[in-house]
Amino acid sequence: MGKAYEYDVVIIGAGPGGYVAGIRAGQLGLKACVIEKDNPGGVCVSWGCIPTKNLIHHAGIFHSRLELEKMGITVDSKKFNYGYVQDQSRAAVQPLIKGVGYLLKKNKVDYIRGTAGIVSKNSVILEDKTEITGKNIVIATGSRPSQIKGFEFDEKQVLSSSGILSLKELPDSLIILGAGAIGCEFAYIMNTFGVEVQLIELEKHILPFEDARSAAVLERSFKDNGIDVITGARADFLEKTSGKVVVTLTEKDGNSKKIEAEKVLCVFGRTPNTDKIGLENIGLKTERGYIPVGDYYQTQVEGVYAIGDVVKTPLLAHVASKEGEIVGEYIAGRRPQPRINLDEIPSAIYCEPQLASFGLREDQAKEQNIPYKKAIYPYRGVGKSVAIGKTEGMVKTLYDPETHEILGAHIVGHDATELIHEILLAKTAGLLPEKIAEMIHAHPTMSEVVMEQMRAVDGQPIHM
Repeated sequence: MGKAYEYDVVIIGAGPGGYVAGIRAGQLGLKACVIEKDNPGGVCVSWGCIPTKNLIHHAGIFHSRLELEKMGITVDSKKFNYGYVQDQSRAAVQPLIKGVGYLLKKNKVDYIRGTAGIVSKNSVILEDKTEITGKNIVIATGSRPSQIKGFEFDEKQVLSSSGILSLKELPDSLIILGAGAIGCEFAYIMNTFGVEVQLIELEKHILPFEDARSAAVLERSFKDNGIDVITGARADFLEKTSGKVVVTLTEKDGNSKKIEAEKVLCVFGRTPNTDKIGLENIGLKTERGYIPVGDYYQTQVEGVYAIGDVVKTPLLAHVASKEGEIVGEYIAGRRPQPRINLDEIPSAIYCEPQLASFGLREDQAKEQNIPYKKAIYPYRGVGKSVAIGKTEGMVKTLYDPETHEILGAHIVGHDATELIHEILLAKTAGLLPEKIAEMIHAHPTMSEVVMEQMRAVDGQPIHM
């Protein structure tokens, strides 16, 4: 007779991966617990996805005052209170924290507040020495902002992505080091609220892991709105003085340049939280901090799994959640589709204009000698974009030149993060572009840009 454990599965971390794994396990009849040192929902809910999107929403409202002024309505922005905006971003978090807690309880998943360390492949221990045992353990401890020597966070002058969310007052000026998704979103937020922003990126264009042409549309918009974008520049040194931060750059021409601002936001990526959790106690080794896993996120240690930011998959909340579903089902004895198809993961950046994508990029196709064709259709070609004054943007799809199979899609423009899913659904369902082109889309809607773009695959768009 096997040893009796308290739980079928013990999950360490209640972020988008951990809490979903717990819920799915509970739904399938497993006795599960989730251990979390902070609030249910993890970084995504408390210090990431949710509060930043609330700030972006308020930035859009603030920006709309310019349209009101065109109608003759004067708005006194001198009385603008960023403290209220920051308070709202924190308030938006609370219902979701409670919601996750409710869902865990509804599915009979025990929520344990504390920091867990792995003792063996079937047990973890909390700070108060309470030991919790389980037949299976899922590591879902997430990640934290990466720090680079010489650019350490003090959360006063040198900010992390969490630190900038805690600001009650806006700085007059801000340097952002790193123009990935987080850097670009904060550049948009801060610039819209009137902060003087300098956005620095080491690679040759902002959002280096996105389609270059799409990123160029966003970069042009940033520059038109007064953001100083410097690409191909390496940050070498950071000096703090009273009231300002000075950063020394080496630009792409090799010349050195000093820039300064009241504060600097460093977004150099994220580091997986795999240190100090007891992996050594079960002989589990990492690769550059990430835990190697199999098709169903099994580690090298039987009964121990890893999901989310601690494994080498895109560090996205929706990826972690899907991995949580797969792990919950696998432990329950089901055989879900193994892993996640990396070509079917949507990426979303929530500036204005927004940018969204999935699958193959042109530079990847050229590097890998993958034959492809592309179709591009501009936003200005559909009536809704003109009607609401959102003509900046385009839809771009790469497809197989013989079969017309969709290989990837890239959208930049208003509501891009919503529109991408129609093309992604077609991709996952094995539909060809002509099927989208044939489908009647309501007029006037932004989704017509997808329909017209799919018509462009055959070179027959109606309105261009």
